[in-house]
Amino acid sequence: MTGDSTAQQERSSEPGGNPELDRLFQQAVDAGDLPGVVAMVADRDGTTYAAAFGHCSAADNAALTADSVFWIASMSKAITSVAAMQLVEQGKLQLDSPLGDIVPDLAAPQVLEGFADDGRPRLRPARREITLRHLLTHTSGFGYAFGDTQLLQYVLQEQIPDITTCTTAAYRLPLLFEPGERWHYGIGIDWAGRVVEAVSGQSLEDYLKEHILAPLGMRDTGFALTPAQQERLVAMHARLPDGSLQQIPFALPQNPEFYMGGGGLYGTARDYLRFLRMILQQGQLDGVRILRPETVQLMTQNQIGDLQAGQIKSAVPELTNDCDFFPGMQQRWGLGFLINTEPSPQGRSAGSLAWAGLGNTYYWLDPAHDLVGLFMTQILPFADSRAIGVFNQFEAGVYRHLAN
Repeated sequence: MTGDSTAQQERSSEPGGNPELDRLFQQAVDAGDLPGVVAMVADRDGTTYAAAFGHCSAADNAALTADSVFWIASMSKAITSVAAMQLVEQGKLQLDSPLGDIVPDLAAPQVLEGFADDGRPRLRPARREITLRHLLTHTSGFGYAFGDTQLLQYVLQEQIPDITTCTTAAYRLPLLFEPGERWHYGIGIDWAGRVVEAVSGQSLEDYLKEHILAPLGMRDTGFALTPAQQERLVAMHARLPDGSLQQIPFALPQNPEFYMGGGGLYGTARDYLRFLRMILQQGQLDGVRILRPETVQLMTQNQIGDLQAGQIKSAVPELTNDCDFFPGMQQRWGLGFLINTEPSPQGRSAGSLAWAGLGNTYYWLDPAHDLVGLFMTQILPFADSRAIGVFNQFEAGVYRHLAN
């Protein structure tokens, strides 16, 4: 990639120094496939590629930069998982102990078994208690309404607020199955954030700032945006049926009742790359230790046995498409990360880590190749075919460069 300094690579709207990747992103923006994109690659020594193309907003024509602020959505999950595991390290939490005594809302979960003839939901008490391991591995039984038709019916019928209202009422949902029974993507890590609050005595915002974000120098990451960050905020866009993009209003409450540890953070690509490098370096970065090496190893290993992970079925097409990152491959989940069990077609090693955010932000971490990659744009619905197409070409280009 480029041998230029990171400061040179990260100037506003400049290419990153790899002609193949620069051309890929410029063409995607010019063709209207992406409104803009920030992409970065790093190894344990630092950034090896950083580029920004396009604009934050069609309205003011502000150029995207490495310091542009994105809604990182479910990329928040890995950060909240690290927070929970810090408390496990300290002996304040256990992975397999019931959580009802810590967070009363988790004490008596109900399982949704369908709907009666009169339309009322059929609920029964769960036979198992929810543990932190269940929450961090998406095996608790919690789902998202946008990813399950029955849960969507329940939310609409019971007039449950949308989770983007960031209210506690929005998260009081039934389970879709017994804890530990299967993998299903959902709000478990949001509840893990509530567990962190209860045990630490701090709001999730304050806990993350003190124990993860500030120590790592992630100054532009948080639940609330400063005026300066608002000026650098990247607008959300919707993919229309004709394939074009339209800027749409989107904002999370800036003083939320419920801090969404599973999806409420805003941040920059530069910040998130530092977080990924910390994981790559077994829990430390620039002399600051966030987690013990053995904790990172635990988080990055399969924690769900033979259960299959990674697939999302859409119940709300405006928010997400159906998604399967590795069709036909056995996929597993650690404590906060998707794990591919075979090499990917783009070159990613087996045992790599990954996840994404609803606005089409994506990352992967490949310990075998000692690299992390990050791709950030702002488009709904999730798993946008054009965005994923560019992301896949980006990843393949990274591995081609490594092979040369």
